[in-house]
Amino acid sequence: MKTLKFKTNINCNNCLSKVSPKLNEETKIESWEVDLNSDDRILTVNSESITNEEVFKTVLKAGFIAKPLES
Repeated sequence: MKTLKFKTNINCNNCLSKVSPKLNEETKIESWEVDLNSDDRILTVNSESITNEEVFKTVLKAGFIAKPLES
């Protein structure tokens, strides 16, 4: 299992409700969460096989940006 972290523009629970269905329907994602208290609104994704690009595209479908954080 690998953990990927992204800086996002998901700012509030309303934003979260828009992006949740997209992340939930992505079969490669085991689990995910967004830290709305973080200045960078960090999205953490746990997955065996998803790529940064796939997460970016999934979040983009909901109208938001997710930029990979350098680990």
